Amino acid sequence: MTDQHSAALLAGVPLPAVLIDTQHIARVINPLAVELFGAGLEGRHYITALRQPILLDCVERCVENTRETRAKFVKTTTTHETIFEVVCRPVEMAEGQGVLLTFQDISSFEEAGQMRRDFVANVSHELRTPLTALAGFIETLRGSAKNDSVARERFLGIMDQEAARMNRLVRDLLSLSRVESQERIRPDVQLDIASVIDAVIVALRPLAEASDVRVAFDMPTEPIHLTGDSDQLQQVFSNLIENSIKYGKKGGVVTITLTCVAFEPSLRCPAVLATVSDEGDGIKSHHLPRLTERFYRVDGHRSRELGGTGLGLAIVKHIVNRHRGRLRIQSDEGKGSQFIVILPIS
Repeated sequence: MTDQHSAALLAGVPLPAVLIDTQHIARVINPLAVELFGAGLEGRHYITALRQPILLDCVERCVENTRETRAKFVKTTTTHETIFEVVCRPVEMAEGQGVLLTFQDISSFEEAGQMRRDFVANVSHELRTPLTALAGFIETLRGSAKNDSVARERFLGIMDQEAARMNRLVRDLLSLSRVESQERIRPDVQLDIASVIDAVIVALRPLAEASDVRVAFDMPTEPIHLTGDSDQLQQVFSNLIENSIKYGKKGGVVTITLTCVAFEPSLRCPAVLATVSDEGDGIKSHHLPRLTERFYRVDGHRSRELGGTGLGLAIVKHIVNRHRGRLRIQSDEGKGSQFIVILPIS
């Protein structure tokens, strides 16, 4: 096969590919490989063309053993990192045996694997703490505090709190799993979003009163209809309003507003913007992009004290995605926070 035929063939390969001949020269580099390594590498020894020790070792092992070899290659730019799986295969050429390198982008698979590992590690950590506490108190109650009624009552109270914490975590994990499984199924029920939010406010009124927080919501005179899942949207606003009550200023106000727009650029259609605002301490800007990550907390100790599991905003994000909406978070230190749910209007 001529170089022209080889170049034409590799140009049709949907992966970066480099053909090395029997003289260890980079004979053909397809356009995708040129994007990866740059131009002007054809006709050079593969050591000077590829340069990366991982790639050179992969080629050398393929040449020595005359069999397929694999390696992982990381391409780093100023903006991101891309992980490739490199496959070196012996190929028969007119003058002898050469080597064909192909590069497959596996960044998304690596990220998914890392997310699974992080998720398991986080769940294990979240469960280990209450389980350790329960085991310790049980051992104490069986031993030194066996006949101490005061200590027993105190320990049983703490054990009840830790058991409730585990129950909340399991409940939120199941809720997150259910929401993720339904994320690609679009709701088909017409509802009034204002009525959904009003029902949430009524349910959270005891919490607001206990926290000395006033919840302000001006019900629109006309219904605002959209297609959605009533239970899931109640879960969204229950989470956001409850967070604003818990983390807002004691004696302050949590304000919910509804704004209809004829055209929302992010959705490219008419939409309603439901904004939940508080008067709390605000959130530092570097936390904002990560707030919807599972188990991410701005203040882990305070969140656990208030019964948070670190999953609430992740659940909110998936529910909003299911409704083809957007979630925006705005906050300035010392000036409170705004959580804006943008939903398409029917």
